[in-house]
Amino acid sequence: MELTNDELPANGLGSRHGLWGGFGAVSSLIDAIGQPGRDSFSRGNGKTGVNSDHDVVDTGFCSLQSVGGSAETKWFSVFRGFPDCQTSISNYLCANRILKYDYTAVLQERVVHFTVAYLKLGIPPSQPRRAAMERDGFARNHEPSSKASDALMSHTRETAAMKRDPGATAHDTGWFSRLQQRFPILQKKRGKALLTFILLLPLLGLLGLLALRNRGSEVSNGGDGDSGSTAGAIADDTYFYGQSEAVYPSPTMSGTGTWTESYNKASALVQNMTIEEKVSLTTGAGANTGCAGNIPAVPRLNFTGMCLMDAGQGLRATDFVSGWPSGIHVGASWNKNLTRQRGIGMGGEFRTKGVNVALGPVVGPVGRVVRGGRNWEGFAADPYLTGALASETILGIQSVGVITSTKHFIGNEQETNRVPANGIEAVSSNIDDKTMHEVYLWPFQDAVKAGSGNIMCSYNRVNNSYGCANSKTQNGLLKTELGFQGFVVSDWGALHAGVASANAGMDMVQPNAAELWGDNLITAVKNGSVSESRLDDMVTRIVATWYQMGQDQGFPDPGVGMPQDLTKPHAIVDARNESSKQILFDGAVEGHVLVKNIRSALPLQKPKIMSLFGYSARNPDQWNYNATGGTSAWMFGGESAFLGRYITGAFDLDSLEDIPQIAPDGTIICGGGSGAVTPAFISSPFDAISSRAYEDSTALFWDFFSPEPYVNAASEACIVLVNAFASEGYDRPGTHDDFTDGLIKHVADRCNNTIVVFHNAGVRLVDQFVDHPNVTAVIFAHLPGQDSGRALAALLYGDSNPSGKLPYTVAHNESDYEALLKPSPAEGIFVKFPQSNFTEGAYIDYRHFDAKNITPRYEFGFGLSYTTFNYSSLEITKREGAGTSSYPVGDIVEGGQSDLWDVLATVTARVQNVGEVDGAEVAQLYVGIPGAPVRQLRGFDKPFINATQSTTVTFDLNRRDLSVWDVVAQKWLLQNGTYDINVGGSSRNLPLQGTLTF
Repeated sequence: MELTNDELPANGLGSRHGLWGGFGAVSSLIDAIGQPGRDSFSRGNGKTGVNSDHDVVDTGFCSLQSVGGSAETKWFSVFRGFPDCQTSISNYLCANRILKYDYTAVLQERVVHFTVAYLKLGIPPSQPRRAAMERDGFARNHEPSSKASDALMSHTRETAAMKRDPGATAHDTGWFSRLQQRFPILQKKRGKALLTFILLLPLLGLLGLLALRNRGSEVSNGGDGDSGSTAGAIADDTYFYGQSEAVYPSPTMSGTGTWTESYNKASALVQNMTIEEKVSLTTGAGANTGCAGNIPAVPRLNFTGMCLMDAGQGLRATDFVSGWPSGIHVGASWNKNLTRQRGIGMGGEFRTKGVNVALGPVVGPVGRVVRGGRNWEGFAADPYLTGALASETILGIQSVGVITSTKHFIGNEQETNRVPANGIEAVSSNIDDKTMHEVYLWPFQDAVKAGSGNIMCSYNRVNNSYGCANSKTQNGLLKTELGFQGFVVSDWGALHAGVASANAGMDMVQPNAAELWGDNLITAVKNGSVSESRLDDMVTRIVATWYQMGQDQGFPDPGVGMPQDLTKPHAIVDARNESSKQILFDGAVEGHVLVKNIRSALPLQKPKIMSLFGYSARNPDQWNYNATGGTSAWMFGGESAFLGRYITGAFDLDSLEDIPQIAPDGTIICGGGSGAVTPAFISSPFDAISSRAYEDSTALFWDFFSPEPYVNAASEACIVLVNAFASEGYDRPGTHDDFTDGLIKHVADRCNNTIVVFHNAGVRLVDQFVDHPNVTAVIFAHLPGQDSGRALAALLYGDSNPSGKLPYTVAHNESDYEALLKPSPAEGIFVKFPQSNFTEGAYIDYRHFDAKNITPRYEFGFGLSYTTFNYSSLEITKREGAGTSSYPVGDIVEGGQSDLWDVLATVTARVQNVGEVDGAEVAQLYVGIPGAPVRQLRGFDKPFINATQSTTVTFDLNRRDLSVWDVVAQKWLLQNGTYDINVGGSSRNLPLQGTLTF
């Protein structure tokens, strides 16, 4: 076969410059395959059956490092040269396929084939560039076998002769015959041997040089020859062994509290299962539904199976569902009752569609990284507010019999390097014990106390141990300290070790066995690597949760309303409920935050002429399954964001460049990724404002495309509607963009009543324009869901009174956030093992600004209203008879020690509406705990108060609210001393101050 330059593979064994180094890699591969006692059960972190806590060391055939590790990249470059091995480096399938072949014969064939190609390109074996070999990182101190050398020489002679004379047979020696004629010694064996030696001499020299280089590399950076690493870069995760405490064995479910009956039923059912049936309940499997994850049924035992589906803002990727407000929008509402009602409404839709497990709510990320790509899925940049709203969500969803999957456990604070890829391991969130408890575990503790049936472990590493194989976080924190009774499921594709993850406390893998569970888990149980009691506990937790939600009685068939292919005819299962419409609307309204309103710009008073500008005013040009951009545009929230181009690229682990900060193709009601929603209806701002303009006989002008539009000077109001987009898979490139700021300033220069509306999926800075004298009002509209336009119009025209408050801090400049602004990169000696060190401790968001005495543009908890509220009559009362010992002494229940929830004090205050408009006010309580941040949110209430009326707000403070984590005692410590009590309308507007002493 004639090979052209373009037909040569770009890298791997067939690389133009990687062939010679490939000998060494293949030789190592052959050595590895020939080693006895190796299995393919666990390949995580480069070890067979080794947990990520690194307390056991074993090696195995696939000691390639975990998915995407540098060694794996090298191996799979070799694997691609083998038959039926056309797989990505993130898939271990090739490691199994290669065993089907006689690798020696295949190797010889590939060596010969590509040597011929080298010669045809005019590249002699003596001149492959050394730099290229260093880049490919293949070289090892090995030589090709003599058989390969003989085959190489023979095939080279024959091919050269055929090229000169196509009619010649394979036995026509051609140029070699002429050489023999000119040098008769070549007709003798010793002559042939001499020629062979001469031809191989350059290769041997190169191998020697590379061997010296590799030896030097082993001394300097652990033996890694990859040129992408810096001098001294860590190349093996053994460097991190012991950084995450090992906690074994995995605690068994106790069935305490409300779980007793469910536990007993589950135990009885599991006793009647075979090992194969038990394992099937722990391992995701395919199904003829559109569910993201499935667990097969066990018909003989009347277990119906499970459907798991995204996500925290409502059902995704299906028809006839609602688009609920996003997590950040709910956070901005600060409304516990409305959050509970939202949960009930969402849960009802999941149930109607036959979804057993709703993959939400999100409490991680908390919002440590300001530019985090998934902050919009969570509630707030504060653990207390996040935990309170997560609790209400869980209670609401589970009240209708749907299991909540609270995620992502734990420390999942950035998207950059969130999964192992391209030779780089997933980022490690390095969190000390005190910070873990006081910030990141806090909302999960609230979720467990609320009874969440499932916790999803995260992609990232925690203290350099993968989240789904981390025994400290799963066995230690979650199942022991918090008394969690439900089951732990992996994030999709987050399983990197088989035995390790099972023993570390993970109970279910999705969406499939990942070649580590399934049959391999059966083998592990039978050979004792995983005890059968551990398997029984995994299955008992899953089945008990199924019973706990009443899914054994009257629950729809799993996935009944989730068509696998919406383009094909299917039965319509309309999950929407008429009673939810008011909740959808109220939720959309209350998540808007008015941060500026001067010269009575709002509410609008039937303007005669009004102009609309900005790319976020209208609906996207398409809202259609499988249209331009493919299904991902619609299914993953990308219709307005370049048809999902960057979302898809992030999921495919592409290297993304020049990521835009906006979604320029229409309004956004959610962010991108698995947390997106696909409602049957969207009200855009333009739709709603147009309708109101018709009623008011307003002349309406608009331009949604021009960066410098014509502005009618007669306009009584100009509304600029823009956005700040974010998505799963990548972090935001910034917190403001010049295009949008330029558009706003252009309009403001020409219109003396410019109102700016941001649909923002996170923090959006405004200092470039907010002080412009013609910018009269600014609204952070967040991500309101399907009723976006109707809600905004109600606020703009005064039908509703703004009551939202910021669930994060808006700075003057990006530099004010300091190290918390952006994700931690892979750099320095950790270029292959990126490290994110949470050295700021509890000082994130407003706590950071308070500690550094930085004045923000808009503080945490800030928001304006069309009315004004006054605070008075602060009272602080210690609860009589409450135990105030230093440490809790109660038994472990769901959520931790029972007396952590004992109320120790009550704070009350009077709030009066002194304006002329009825409205709701978020009253906030902040506590200054000795030795802790100067103020931390520890209570909030949102009463609706008619004009001139007043009401009393009450805050109960329990033991945990007033404690700090004692890393020595490993308990919550209630200190003796004085606690500052502050009540007001934001974290920096606290007119009521007092103290509490213990």
